[in-house]
Amino acid sequence: MLGILPYARWSVAVALLALIPAGAGAQDAFKEFKQLDTTTKMPKLNAFIAPGTTPQGAKLHSVALEAKLTASGDAVKDGLSWYVFSPVAGSDGKLPLIASSQGGSADFQLAPGDYFVNVSFGRAGVTRKLSVPEDGALEKQTMVLEAGGLLLNAVSGSDVKIRPDQLSFSIYSADVRDDGERGLVMADVPPNTVVRLNAGTYHVVSDYGETNASVRADIQVEAGKLTEATIQHKAAQITFKLVSDKGGEAIADTAWSILTAAGDSVGESVSAFPTMVLAEGEYSAVARNKDKIYQREFKVEAGKNTDVEVLMKDVQPDQGPAATTLQQLPPEQQPPTEQSHAAQPLPSFEQLQSGAAAGGVDSD
Repeated sequence: MLGILPYARWSVAVALLALIPAGAGAQDAFKEFKQLDTTTKMPKLNAFIAPGTTPQGAKLHSVALEAKLTASGDAVKDGLSWYVFSPVAGSDGKLPLIASSQGGSADFQLAPGDYFVNVSFGRAGVTRKLSVPEDGALEKQTMVLEAGGLLLNAVSGSDVKIRPDQLSFSIYSADVRDDGERGLVMADVPPNTVVRLNAGTYHVVSDYGETNASVRADIQVEAGKLTEATIQHKAAQITFKLVSDKGGEAIADTAWSILTAAGDSVGESVSAFPTMVLAEGEYSAVARNKDKIYQREFKVEAGKNTDVEVLMKDVQPDQGPAATTLQQLPPEQQPPTEQSHAAQPLPSFEQLQSGAAAGGVDSD
């Protein structure tokens, strides 16, 4: 798979720089990095019970709950969100929230009956049906999240570091829906940030800059482990300058257009020396200043950040593509051209539909 550094490869060809073992060690590793949760920040609640959800006179039972990343791991001590719902939908079609708790393990006081219990750890979560008996004690309930952590980063070329503010990641599900799209799990994930996810394969898109440097990779997340993946971008940061002489000062009030070798526009700017991140390949830089247009072809190599100077000089045929001034000659100075089909007008759309112009159009 292109775009992933070959440090160590699994079946998904991802460079896994570290795999943290399950249990307390994995939880400690999650805390070493900035974390992303999907739940809204709330005051810490201790088994909050929604008013009016407990039947009057009902005998309450203590229900203790804990969650683990894996069946053999230790209970998660922090970062959990617990929600208890009634299985009977309300008038709005939603399941009423009975109780909630934030933090580690939870202890609820619930009336006898059936409930749905959901626990989430970032983007990882699991739901279970819980039955509280009329009599007798209920054993502590353990819910297994089967969750792990994913930490993403990227380099340019083989090992050129990229500024964090120039990187962004989006995480999608691995499955493709009927409409051909993937389900978005989380967008705009900064580098060096732990994302808590259910175990499984995820499709990651890494964007370097805002132009055309984008890399995709499938990454496997294992339960109880922190997976670090470094993605390799074949791109570089290019700064453009319009100058009167090589090495001169950049000329202000210049409008820039960056074109691919096929002539497609990939970026525009109005600045004396704009900077763009471009994928590896061949391009043309077009500078417009005071009704004149200057152009230079250049090549982007992965990891090689550089400046591209466009010279304000006419280029003679033997001077190469260092700079070109594009100016249209007046009609009287233009060289004669062959007029083999010039006098014959092109057929209209209606003529093409009816076939009336067949005799006037080349068959090949």
